[in-house]
Amino acid sequence: MFSPTFDPLGSIWLSALVAAIPIVLFLLGLTVLKLKGIHAALMTLIATTILSIFPFSLPFGAVFGAIAQGFWAGFWPIGYIIIMAMWLYRLTVATGKIDVIKGSLTMMSADQRIQLLLIGFCFGGFLEGAAGFGVPIAICSVMLAALGFNPLQAAMLCLISNAATGAWGAIGIPVAIVDTFKLDSVTALGVSRATNTTLPIVAFTVPFLIVWILDGVKGIKETLPAILVTSIVFTLSQMVVSYFLGPELVDIVPPLVTLVAVAVLCTKWKPKNIFRLVAEDESSKVNYTTKQIIDAWMPFILLSVAVIVWSMPFFKVLFAKDGALAFTTFGFDVYADGAKKIGVSLDLIKATGTAILVAVLITIFTNTQSITPAKAFGILKETCKSFWIAVVTISCILAIAKLMTYTGMTKVLGEAIAETGSVFPLLSPVLGWIGVFMTGSVVNNNTLFAGVQSTVANKLSIDPNLLVSANTAGGTMAKLVSPQSIAIATGALGQAGQESAVLKMVLKYSISLLVFVCVWTFILTMF
Repeated sequence: MFSPTFDPLGSIWLSALVAAIPIVLFLLGLTVLKLKGIHAALMTLIATTILSIFPFSLPFGAVFGAIAQGFWAGFWPIGYIIIMAMWLYRLTVATGKIDVIKGSLTMMSADQRIQLLLIGFCFGGFLEGAAGFGVPIAICSVMLAALGFNPLQAAMLCLISNAATGAWGAIGIPVAIVDTFKLDSVTALGVSRATNTTLPIVAFTVPFLIVWILDGVKGIKETLPAILVTSIVFTLSQMVVSYFLGPELVDIVPPLVTLVAVAVLCTKWKPKNIFRLVAEDESSKVNYTTKQIIDAWMPFILLSVAVIVWSMPFFKVLFAKDGALAFTTFGFDVYADGAKKIGVSLDLIKATGTAILVAVLITIFTNTQSITPAKAFGILKETCKSFWIAVVTISCILAIAKLMTYTGMTKVLGEAIAETGSVFPLLSPVLGWIGVFMTGSVVNNNTLFAGVQSTVANKLSIDPNLLVSANTAGGTMAKLVSPQSIAIATGALGQAGQESAVLKMVLKYSISLLVFVCVWTFILTMF
C-alpha cells in the first residue's frame, strides 16, 4: 500500500463505501447502463484513478505505476496465453482436425447418454482448458444438437457440465491470475490446492446429474459403469494435477485421461439398452483410423506435454537468478518509494504462453500439407483482431485491481466486511457468483474480489487461499447462468431469442450448486 492510510475519511464504513464505488460502478455499467465490457472497464478505471488521488491520496507516480503494472499483466502473461491458446484451437479447425476429434468421440458408443459424457463433459472440459471464452459451450452444444439432442436441452447440459471445469478455463487463467495480485499468503498454487476441498465434489457429481436430466434414474442405472469411470477418473486426476502441478493443466490432462478411460471401457462394455433420442444415421457415420485420431489430437497432446515441462522444477530452476536462462527475463521498476516498489517483468521463455507457442509451431511445421505457414500466421493475425478487446478489457480490470490494492481500498473493504464476523465464509461464494453473473468471467471475478476475500480471511484468521478458492468456486456456479454464456450457446445453435428459456432450465441447478458451495465453505472454515 502506497497511500498514507486505508481509512482517509476517519470511518471504516464511510471509507469502505467510497472504496466500493469502482466495483459497484463496473457492475452497474454492465447491467443498468448496458455498456460493453470494455466501456464499463474504462469508465471504472477513470473513476478509480480519481478516487485513488482523492480521497485516498495515492502519489501520482504510484497511480501511473499501478495502471502500468495492471495493463502489462493483462498483456503479459494473460493476453499472451489467451492469444496462443486460441491460435492453437483455430489451427485445429483450419486443418480439419477438429472434425476428426468430433468423429472419434461419437465412434466410441452409439448410446447417447455416453455420448453426452464424452462430448458435453469430457470434450467440453478439455475445450474449456484449451480455449475457454465460451468455446466449449458453443462447440459441444452444436455437436449434441447435430446428434439429435433438443437444441435448448443441449445448451443446458453443456452449461451444467461447465460447472466441473469453468474454474480452470484457458490454461487455468482464472486461478493463475492470482499470482499477479501479490496478495499476502495467497498464490495460484495455494488457491489451486484449496479448491481440492470443494470443486472435486462438484466434478464427481456432474456426470450423474447430466445423465439424470437426460434419462432419469433409469439412465443412471443403465450407464453406471460409464458414469463411475468418468466421475472417478476425472475427479482423481483433477485433484492430482491441481495439487501438484497448479492450475494450468487442470482442464487439459483430466479430460484427456477420462476420455481414454471411457474409450477403453466402451471396448469391453456397453449398456444393456442403447438409448437414442433419434435413430442412428448409418450413412453419415465416418470411421477414422487410429493414426488419424492420434494425428487429430496431436496439437493438444503437444500442448499438454509442453505445459507439463514448463511447470516442472528442473525447468523453472533455469530461470532462477543464476540459472542458464535467467537472461531471458527482464524487469524494471515503474515507481519506487523507499523499499516499496511497483515493477513489471517480461518472461520471454518462462511464460506459459511460450509453452503453448512451442506446441503451435510444432503443429504448423508438421502439418504443412494441410496448412501453409503463411496461412497459419494469417490465423494468428485474425485471432489477435478477435481478442484484442477482451485482452484490453482484462488489462483495464487488472489496473483497477492494482489501484485498489495500492490505495488500500481493498483493505478497507475487507476490514468492513470482516465486521460480519464468522458468518462471512457462508456468503463468500455468493460474492463470486455475483461477480461472474455480472461479468461473465471467472478471471474478472477473481480480479475484482480476490483481494477482498484475502483481506477478510486474514482478518478472521482463515486461510486466505480457501476464501479465494471459494470465490472461484462460487463464480464457477454462476457460469451456468451468466448471460454471456447463455448468449453464446443460443447464438451457436441458431436459437437467439431463447435465452430466457435456457436460463429457466438451468437456474435451479446453478442455485443448488451455489448453496452447496456456501454451506461446505462455511463448514471447512470451522476446522
